[in-house]
Amino acid sequence: MAEKKTQKRFGNAERDIVALGIATAAIILFVGTGGTVLPQVVRSLYGEGSGPDDVLANALLLNIALIIFGWRRYRELTHEIKERRSAEEQARKLSEIDPLTGCLNRRSMARATEQLRTECEARGQALAYVMIDLDNFKHINDMNGHAIGDKVLVGLAEQLRDKLPQEAVLARLGGDEFAFVMAYDKNHGERIDEHVMRLFESVPQIQGAENVAVELTMSIGIASDNDDAGDTTRCDAETLMHRADIAMYHSKKNGKNRYCWFEATMENELRFRNALETGIRRGLGQAEFIPYFEQQIDLESGDLVGFEMLARWQSPQLGLVSPEIFIPIAEDIGVIGELSEQLMVQAFQEATQWDPSITLSVNISPVQLRDPWFAQKLLKLLVEHNFPSHRLEIEITESCLHENVGMVRSMIASLRNQGVKVSLDDFGTGYSSLEQLRSLPFDRLKIDRSFISELRNPDASSKIVDAIVSLGNGLDMPIVAEGIEDEGILDLLKSMGTLKGQGYLYGKPESAEKVRQRLLKAGRLVEPTSQPQIAPQPETGEEDPVKAVHALRSVVK
Repeated sequence: MAEKKTQKRFGNAERDIVALGIATAAIILFVGTGGTVLPQVVRSLYGEGSGPDDVLANALLLNIALIIFGWRRYRELTHEIKERRSAEEQARKLSEIDPLTGCLNRRSMARATEQLRTECEARGQALAYVMIDLDNFKHINDMNGHAIGDKVLVGLAEQLRDKLPQEAVLARLGGDEFAFVMAYDKNHGERIDEHVMRLFESVPQIQGAENVAVELTMSIGIASDNDDAGDTTRCDAETLMHRADIAMYHSKKNGKNRYCWFEATMENELRFRNALETGIRRGLGQAEFIPYFEQQIDLESGDLVGFEMLARWQSPQLGLVSPEIFIPIAEDIGVIGELSEQLMVQAFQEATQWDPSITLSVNISPVQLRDPWFAQKLLKLLVEHNFPSHRLEIEITESCLHENVGMVRSMIASLRNQGVKVSLDDFGTGYSSLEQLRSLPFDRLKIDRSFISELRNPDASSKIVDAIVSLGNGLDMPIVAEGIEDEGILDLLKSMGTLKGQGYLYGKPESAEKVRQRLLKAGRLVEPTSQPQIAPQPETGEEDPVKAVHALRSVVK
């Protein structure tokens, strides 16, 4: 395409040269023929001679036509050049300027940053790269429409121009992400903090349209080519932008609506996070996630009545990894549903070998409950693996009730209609109301371990636990106490009524192989001689989240 345009341009140039040659020749001939024909015409008009020669007269007229043609062509060429220059200037602006806000775009920002960095080196100044990202901007677009969202972005750009110093370079990198670079004295980095704080003060409310004020918060990351010792570190524009982006991500992770300066540890944490994500995806493909089981005991009789399934990651590099490390990441990267299904399949296969009176409890992520087909998927798994629905109990946390209580209510009703029991986990740590407890058909409440652990202190009051137990009795919901770790807590809970409990007093979570051995000794396996359906895992003891984190950090480094 470029070659064709070049050929066309050269073709036009050749024609223009030809036209110019024709016009020049026509002028020369006009002078020559005119000098002969015109005197003949004048003498003929005065009756002093015959008329002009026909050939010369025709040549003169042709010369006049050629001169007119050449002049018109010259004017057209001049106009064409003017328009072309205007179009090239417009194309240059479009390639460098964001059309919505009038700021620089990502491409031109890199060039401007590199130029300013070179100037700062020459002047002995430092350069700060500041990355700005609006929090929850997608929600603003969804609630108010993209037209209002565009006006918000334009308003933000105007606020930034107004508050930043004149020498600062401002760009919109894309979407709701802005950045600016500015020079500052190496010994006065607080100047950057002052400018950023002014932005936080001026941006909270921007007018999106008439009578539509949009509340905004921002997450900001700052990177500099000047280290803590005041020495300039050699880093190009791309490196500065990358570091500012990492610092901005750190601000979002720490609660949003704040700013952070880049530190080297942040990049290590990001590598650590990326290594975890890669490991989780690989682990799903290689079946590295396995179920562990924690006993649930009837406190009054001391009988084993069920197990709660807990996720573990049997990593070849890290050993046994706790769910506190990998579950939040699996939720963030959207694989928690697949992970949960893998674990439930293994747990159902194990539990079919247990005594039919033993129940299985499974924790469900809030992310899974956003899937409108979750209930159908769970029931399908029960049918495929021939596991009785009345032996399954799913546990959901209070946070699930605030995202889409209508969908949660529908799922709970669908599952309970098929015999699955539903319990409210970690009760007391969220914000569920009595109306929700009354209207949502839960089968059981689980008291969070933080309330149970307080009972270990002799001076601690048991009023909260008493209140939850009384509430459960009033709503006809049985209670499960988590985190029972000594006999004193057990005795106190027994005095409160008929409860189920679990905790390290009865043993730590165990692998499927150890559960089989325990039930085999108790005579509570349906087929005690059958081959296990899950390959035995190497016993490494109870996992230590801190050790696992340090192990992975060493692998990443």
